[in-house]
Amino acid sequence: MNTVVRKIGNSEGVILPKDLLERMNLKAGDSLVISENKGDIVLSRADDSFERQMDAARDIMDRYKVALQKLAE
Repeated sequence: MNTVVRKIGNSEGVILPKDLLERMNLKAGDSLVISENKGDIVLSRADDSFERQMDAARDIMDRYKVALQKLAE
């Protein structure tokens, strides 16, 4: 399967074919992780469970900031 890097506004990007999106159960707005592996570009589905856990941790740290600072002393 081939695609072309295209100009999209001030950026550049690739368009993923509809059949690939359907097979991978992806839709507009889904997050992907871009990584490199031996000179290749690899797209992977983002694991949003980690991000949700980090958001919850930040919320708790904000809520108990004073107590956490006292414990750190």
